[in-house]
Amino acid sequence: MVIGCRGEIIARHPRSWEREDVVFDPIHYLPLIEQKINALDQAAPLQGWELPEEFATLRRLMEARMAKQGRREYVQVLRLLESFDLVDLHGAVKQALQLGAISFDAVKHLLLCRVERRPPRLDLSIYPYLPRATVETTSAKAYMRLLSSDAGEAA
Repeated sequence: MVIGCRGEIIARHPRSWEREDVVFDPIHYLPLIEQKINALDQAAPLQGWELPEEFATLRRLMEARMAKQGRREYVQVLRLLESFDLVDLHGAVKQALQLGAISFDAVKHLLLCRVERRPPRLDLSIYPYLPRATVETTSAKAYMRLLSSDAGEAA
């Protein structure tokens, strides 16, 4: 079924003429699920929606960091499918996971950079809630310990 307004197509809804058949487009339900975030796991329109496994990884990491707000951010990531292709979003999600930039803002930035074919510029100072990496300078003593006979026995 096609819905139009003033000669412009504003929506397409697939219909099934089979008896008792139901056709859902998960993307249409995401705005509601974002408002009623506890329905994310029970929503019938999302059941059977096959997304690449990186999406599940992203969701787990977002929920581990921010609980309910992480779930909401995950739905915001899914809502990017309202405007972008799954292939591009999947690439941005994979890149975000590789960079450890686990947030809606980071995924959206990486997605826009991918679509616009420009390099990403992630300034982590504007994401104060992301965990900071601390990399210390390794001392020569640490390398010497690896070469000593004690290191081989400890392993």
